[in-house]
Amino acid sequence: MPYHIRGHVLPDGELRDLYVEDGRISFEPVAGAETIVEAGYIVPGLVDTHAHLALASPGEGNLPELMEASARAHLDAGVLLVRDPGGPGHDGVTFGPARGLPRVINAGRFLAPHGGYFPGLAHEIDPDALADAAAEEATASGAWAKVIGDFVSPDGHISPNFELRQLRAASQRVHELGARITMHAMTAEAIGQAIDAGFDGIEHGTEATPELAEAMAEHGMAWVPTLDIEDALQETVQGIAPGEIGRWVDAVARLRASVRHAARIGVRILAGTDAGMVPHGRIRDEVRRLVEAGVPAEQALGAASWDARAYLGLPGIEAGAPADLVIFERDPRAEVDSLPAAALCLLDGRLVARGSLA
Repeated sequence: MPYHIRGHVLPDGELRDLYVEDGRISFEPVAGAETIVEAGYIVPGLVDTHAHLALASPGEGNLPELMEASARAHLDAGVLLVRDPGGPGHDGVTFGPARGLPRVINAGRFLAPHGGYFPGLAHEIDPDALADAAAEEATASGAWAKVIGDFVSPDGHISPNFELRQLRAASQRVHELGARITMHAMTAEAIGQAIDAGFDGIEHGTEATPELAEAMAEHGMAWVPTLDIEDALQETVQGIAPGEIGRWVDAVARLRASVRHAARIGVRILAGTDAGMVPHGRIRDEVRRLVEAGVPAEQALGAASWDARAYLGLPGIEAGAPADLVIFERDPRAEVDSLPAAALCLLDGRLVARGSLA
């Protein structure tokens, strides 16, 4: 059955009549459409741009079953699109609305040198094989590759995993395939390497400085600061070399100011929870933390909705676009620091949650 929705369409806020037919959005009246909302605030489906579906799953069973349970936890939170930036396999590429699950953009397996990431999680490679491995993962995922740019070395120091020439070769290969490449980078050195190598994004960016943020802006890079893992990071740094603890405690403490500065100068900040280190389905917490860091409310909401969708290649609310919609009873821009649960969600035109607006 086609649907009719009347509400304020964000980000512009214009009051419009919107129709959903055959899973697509139309602004032209559709005969026989059932009115399901007469007053609300319509947002393109929420996005978690950094969630590891295979890790810390609320479900049980084999790997695909674990990932599906994680995906459903995101769906329950109004997240209709997940970017899974690295995991032990490629199972997420089969997820999507046809299975009643959020759309998933996969980045294949984590890529790290031997001993360069948590045991058993990464595809461990010879550093000089990074370009071939990145091309393989980008091809398998159809979209992204993910490089572990730095990690705790045996002496307890967090240091880069690759040389700049290896990263440049990987970036070039992935881009030749029409895909994109991102880096787990905590140290300033690894962040700088990702910028110089032409990577598309930074994940975490704990030691990002104003100068590095300005370079990110200049190169058009996206930054997913994963603020929701701040508490976990404070605990993690206790496991590194004693002489390094102060450095990382200070870096975590400065992270919010760095994010605020980056947002102000035009770096594309995106909302990602790093679910896997924290429970799945916490995008509202990440949006809140972005606001607390000083990101303007509308920009923080866009980082988990229209801006994230645009960055990942999906349309927002426009004629012919898939009807991935989250509808709030009140203006979420006015409550973004304590974002309420969605009142109604449609995924590919199908109602997946009905609440107070139904």
